[in-house]
Amino acid sequence: MRLKVRKEQLTPLLLRLGIAIVFMYAAISSVMHPDQWVGYLPPFIAKMHDAVNLLKAFAIFEILLSVWLLIGKFVRYAALLAALMFFGIILAQPSDLVITFRDIGLVFMALALAASA
Repeated sequence: MRLKVRKEQLTPLLLRLGIAIVFMYAAISSVMHPDQWVGYLPPFIAKMHDAVNLLKAFAIFEILLSVWLLIGKFVRYAALLAALMFFGIILAQPSDLVITFRDIGLVFMALALAASA
């Protein structure tokens, strides 16, 4: 059986897959190796809550958002939420631009997906 994807469906599909993979990887990695991720939490949040449990809760949210994107229903809302999350990461860590600069591209990927939905 051959899977047929029309040309106009390919770009949104690739954007959905790309963004979902980013969230899924971050979620799985942060649960498996919290010591490597805890440093990326904004200090004011890490001081208020148990950092590892906060990472776990955020990972669940990221997995749910990934699944939502992969399912492909109400994509505009999922993409806008993804854009807000990436933008929030940038705002929460302004001194880590050497790492978060990638999130700027991801914000625009998510906005492009929202615009195409």
